[in-house]
Amino acid sequence: MSTTPDYPIADYTPTVALVTGAAQGIGREIALRLADDGFDVAVNDIAPQLEKLQKVVDEIKAKGRRSVAVTADISVEEQVAAMIEKTVETLGGLDAMIANAGISGGGPFLETDTNAWDRQISINLRGTMLCYKYAGQQMVKQKRGGRIVGASSILGKRAGLYLAAYSASKFAVRGLSQSVARELAPFKITVNTYAPGCILTDLVDHPLDAQFGGRGAFSKIVAGAPPDAPDAGPEVVASTVSYLLKPEAYFITGQSISMNGGTLFD
Repeated sequence: MSTTPDYPIADYTPTVALVTGAAQGIGREIALRLADDGFDVAVNDIAPQLEKLQKVVDEIKAKGRRSVAVTADISVEEQVAAMIEKTVETLGGLDAMIANAGISGGGPFLETDTNAWDRQISINLRGTMLCYKYAGQQMVKQKRGGRIVGASSILGKRAGLYLAAYSASKFAVRGLSQSVARELAPFKITVNTYAPGCILTDLVDHPLDAQFGGRGAFSKIVAGAPPDAPDAGPEVVASTVSYLLKPEAYFITGQSISMNGGTLFD
């Protein structure tokens, strides 16, 4: 593929978005916010989450937008390619790719299980790369620009205690996104990441929360923040993604946007 377009590119007009990991939490909130913004939204998660995913589809349709559930394991290349293809066939194109899906898990580094390490890197980094690759190919083919947004974390800017694999993957997503942003800039495609702090979803719930002061407390500690540090709901991430997808955000690319209540300054 040429690194520079040999055709005029129309102004970016957002129409269709795809959100991975959208059955719950931040992904679900992003998908619903984009429907409010006027997008038709394809929502992805793994097959066991299909029932939850279909409920998100129903909520989007209730807002007057089109939607489709596309199950896939984002670490499997053939499934990602099929996910993009189904989105395009059903909704007519792809203007925004939100590579939100990811997993967490941790423990003492010296006791690292290599299979668990490989699984986190495979989903959080390889999966994000595959989403970028196939979404980017589709956007270049459409010749109308686009938006790609990936999920980093506060732990992709300041490493977390007992979370070596997760932190490594989220640091890497930032590097990946900067490199891809440079390559896709001539095609009017921006690539950015969001880097949340403690967002109150199932991902931050831990059995030790009660011992340390309440929901999210343990996650704050491993992130290097006090247990009473600020937290927020997933809507703060969704609102940032919403802005990054707007036509006027064309001048923002290669960036990692933090929303952490001031627990970490860039």
